[in-house]
Amino acid sequence: MGPGEVAAILFGTFAVLVFLRVPVAFALGLAVVPVFFIDERLTPVLLMREMFKSYNAFILLAVPFFLLAANLMNSSGITDRLIRLARAMVGHLPGGLGHVNVVVSMLFAGISGSSTADAAGIGSLLIPQMEKEGYDKSFAVAITASSSVMGVIIPPSILMVVWGGLMSVSIGGLFLAGVLPGIMIAGSQMLTVYIYAKRRGYPVHDRSSLIELAKAAAGASLALMTPLIIVGGIVGGFFTPTEASVVAVVYSLILGLFVYRSIALTKLPGILYDSARFASITLFCIGTASAFGWCLAYFKIPAALVDQIAAMGLGVIGTGIMVALAFLLIGMFIDAIPAIIILGTVLLPVTEHVGMHPIHFAIIGVISLSFGLVTPPYGLCLLIAASIGRIRVVDALRDVGVILLPMVGILLLIILLPELILALPRWIMPTFVP
Repeated sequence: MGPGEVAAILFGTFAVLVFLRVPVAFALGLAVVPVFFIDERLTPVLLMREMFKSYNAFILLAVPFFLLAANLMNSSGITDRLIRLARAMVGHLPGGLGHVNVVVSMLFAGISGSSTADAAGIGSLLIPQMEKEGYDKSFAVAITASSSVMGVIIPPSILMVVWGGLMSVSIGGLFLAGVLPGIMIAGSQMLTVYIYAKRRGYPVHDRSSLIELAKAAAGASLALMTPLIIVGGIVGGFFTPTEASVVAVVYSLILGLFVYRSIALTKLPGILYDSARFASITLFCIGTASAFGWCLAYFKIPAALVDQIAAMGLGVIGTGIMVALAFLLIGMFIDAIPAIIILGTVLLPVTEHVGMHPIHFAIIGVISLSFGLVTPPYGLCLLIAASIGRIRVVDALRDVGVILLPMVGILLLIILLPELILALPRWIMPTFVP
């Protein structure tokens, strides 16, 4: 059988299993099984071997540690301190709490690296407050879910750690390349909030004094040191991304236990359990997705795809748009990490063929996949925010669509102007980012 027929079996079986509500992690592994009967050299033992081989990667230890750091930060009350700082900075703008929602998500993203932790931690505090102040519940849910996507774009990002480890791309370079897109997305969301506030008459708070701003900044200063320690340590070569994740955990633990004294020792087992549970789900997805990806490579499906796209004569921009559409589509149905393993490894040779910079490819992929966190049927962050706001997901979709429109414009700008995101990595890390 040729690559096309094998690809049809793999993706067709996977689509049927997902439609039947089989969990994605299991669907990826089960989709490989029918293909094993095509070639005599393939046995089910290979499935297990490829899964275990994928786990034997030092870089993947960063995933559970970053998740643990995010949970510790949430439990230590750091989110409250960030909200106070954001309120002092932008609370006086029209639609003040909406702007606070965006800014605090941007600040928290620099600490956690997880969008789901962002949506859960910030949403539980701000959605009820916005509702009390007269904001439409659908808008409160939509802006909370949409702003939380910055958790995987602004460094440190778990998706960037996984991407860099799988595709041998400088993780420090990826972190630096994510700074400007994250700020631009935050700016587009604040502009949307401003327009909503003017049209719907959302409340405006009094401007904070310089003393109040200074006090809020002082209260959040230790928390805001986290991204500087992590990103600065990686970029400066002081420690690897995995070691950085451990440093983040230790630092979060010290803040929660000894500085803020907001985490009781009795809470630690629960925090560790929740972190381990989420990490195990993510890592199991990585294993089955790696087996799926190995099967694609074995039947030379990526090579066949390169030949097909080469015949189309697409350049860097055309390929970038195609990559974005592919990730936007797959992100609607499965989690971002298995999507990176399956689609990212398939499209990597295509982008190399047209001369796209690997960091440019990665940023397009990560931003496109972040949209999947708020677009059904997957839309995990939207599901979390809707459950906190106690509304149906469908009731928030219109506002989500409005907020996503300028974000799509940012994505298109990044595709058209790769030098925009490569400038910072090339300036700070010229040796590692040519």
